[in-house]
Amino acid sequence: MSHQTSRRHFLRGGFNRPAVMRPLGALAPMTFEDTCTKCGDCARACPEGIIFRDDEGFPVVNLRRGECTFCNACVEACEPAALVAGTTWDWRAGATDQCLSKTGVQCRTCEDHCDARAIRFKLLVGGRSEPVFDRDACTGCGACAAPCPVNAIHFTHISQPQEDSTC
Repeated sequence: MSHQTSRRHFLRGGFNRPAVMRPLGALAPMTFEDTCTKCGDCARACPEGIIFRDDEGFPVVNLRRGECTFCNACVEACEPAALVAGTTWDWRAGATDQCLSKTGVQCRTCEDHCDARAIRFKLLVGGRSEPVFDRDACTGCGACAAPCPVNAIHFTHISQPQEDSTC
């Protein structure tokens, strides 16, 4: 998983905190945290029910609860404009070593639920197979995560947003 260092985390000693999955359209981390009022309107507007609050009260997306349909309801509900339409979703799926197929158990649940067809299985010797994720085809929607019986799907932030600093 990629890491980000925001001003808030730096001042609190969190130099290498994992990147946080914010709702679709979230501004760059420092700007987002300065703009978001923690009102919860985005979570209430989400028809999929996948937006929750983190320890600090900011909205985060939990794709283990369901998939994002990219409907923009959260963006439309955001009065302070911490979520902006037209931004890309820079998260992509992958599988951990807990994946049942990697351990020899026949499972293709993630592939069956992927409408983008971004997951294929590479056959290995010994009756095992390994999921291969096509980063270009993957939308990061999370359709593969919730049905995974062992929570082996993880998401990686594929690009770090560049922020202007005024030091």
